[in-house]
Amino acid sequence: MLSPVPVVLVSCGGIKGWKANLITIAWAGNVCSDPPMLSIAVRPDRYSHAIIKTTGEFIVNVPSTDQVKATDWCGVVSGRDVDKFAGTGLTPAPGRKVACPMVMECPLNIECRVRKSLELGSHTLFLAEVVAVQVSSEVVDARGRLNLQKAGLMAFAHGHYFALGHHLGHFGFSVRKRKKRGRT
Repeated sequence: MLSPVPVVLVSCGGIKGWKANLITIAWAGNVCSDPPMLSIAVRPDRYSHAIIKTTGEFIVNVPSTDQVKATDWCGVVSGRDVDKFAGTGLTPAPGRKVACPMVMECPLNIECRVRKSLELGSHTLFLAEVVAVQVSSEVVDARGRLNLQKAGLMAFAHGHYFALGHHLGHFGFSVRKRKKRGRT
């Protein structure tokens, strides 16, 4: 299996008779640039599955290493039984384009509307269009780019959480031509 993968807190509910909920997801990823889309895979027996299927929207909240304990906890308890926002101390805040809440403490929040769902076997794949993105100003550099070192993002592999490491290069750095130095 492909590892590591991002670990995210998906928020849903708070609308259409559903209480607000959080679910930890390790199977999430980008799927399209234009329009911007991503996917999450959710088991049908999870409480959040019915919420997302009914409401057609969710927010992918990308937690930092500061939220690792809350992220883990949201993955092992059910929203059927507990209020995960209250249980973690995380703060729900209104989305800009969707009705479900985002997690204020997460440095990155991606609001999504489901365009299609695919029943794949053990999981349903929700393909969703990104309709809004919020990024904490604390993790944006002077050029307006997300600074991964400041964001403190994490990944998941083989049942363990990992902090993302050092910057290794940028796209195309392996073929970039070096500038020639002039003689003095």
